Amino acid sequence: MPDKVKWGIIGCGDVTEVKSGPAFAKCRGSELVAVMRRDENKVRDYARRHSVPHWFTDADALIHHPDVNAVYVATPPYAHADYAIKALNAGKPVYVEKPMALNFTECEQMIEAAEQAVTPLFVAYYRRALPGFLKIKELIDSGAIGQVRLIDIQLYKSSPRDAFSGDLPWRVKPEISGGGLFFDLASHQLDYLDHVFGPVQDIRSLAINQAGWYLAEDFVQATLRFKHNVVCSGTWCFTASPAANRDVMTIIGDEGMIEFSCFGFVPVRLTTGSGTQEFDYPKPEHVQQYLIQQIVDELSGNGKCVSTGTSGARTSLVMDNIVAEYYRK
Repeated sequence: MPDKVKWGIIGCGDVTEVKSGPAFAKCRGSELVAVMRRDENKVRDYARRHSVPHWFTDADALIHHPDVNAVYVATPPYAHADYAIKALNAGKPVYVEKPMALNFTECEQMIEAAEQAVTPLFVAYYRRALPGFLKIKELIDSGAIGQVRLIDIQLYKSSPRDAFSGDLPWRVKPEISGGGLFFDLASHQLDYLDHVFGPVQDIRSLAINQAGWYLAEDFVQATLRFKHNVVCSGTWCFTASPAANRDVMTIIGDEGMIEFSCFGFVPVRLTTGSGTQEFDYPKPEHVQQYLIQQIVDELSGNGKCVSTGTSGARTSLVMDNIVAEYYRK
């Protein structure tokens, strides 16, 4: 890899406006040199606003442009595998949005392409690198709550019915997203638990559609077992009352517990026999910047990134297994 990682973005939609796009220019050793979107007016406007020198309406043109030496795939999941494999075959490292692909089978194809090209593949599970989530892992690893016994996930979100009239949002179209909102949101939670506790060992689950607003699942319950018999119980409901909106993850040990929000950036709360402590980590301006910096550092020979194709695929496999019976009907 040359001295500077020069990125091209395929699919410069909303996620790239603040969460990720500007970080490619702000990370040391990194530069954003090209963007691609099929809508010419939108991609030209994006390039102008973000001071990107090259723009394209064709992904192949971006992938093969000589100034681009790494590719970020930020399309909806249905296109992840296709674009990632093309870039990997061109010998260019790939950073792909989450979930990694439509399903685990596509993840395996991406990993195989990366291995054959001897080219790195990374996935945008950026919570693995955020300071607040690093603090949670540090507390667990240091034994601050003793032996972990139980993880409880409660994610309840309200969704106004009129949001699903007419043309449905792509996030609730399984042929585009892989499933419902569970795939979009729970993937972050499940991947973080993989980072802290390792691969899931066993799964029991229920996925149903309660409201009938779209075909994808809108309610999921799952019980997961990690090594050392650490058990996770999760409930994801996407048609709850606004008054019931909830985003809480609780990790309970035999000497204390840790409470935090996956998406809210509220203080992490540690409770033990000595009392309660709070650790405040405000939301960064660009939430993906810490992980992107890890990727740039690895590509520059100065470290390792914690979110790879291999780890991202494990999360896709867990989600596939959780909803398998629902989509088998």
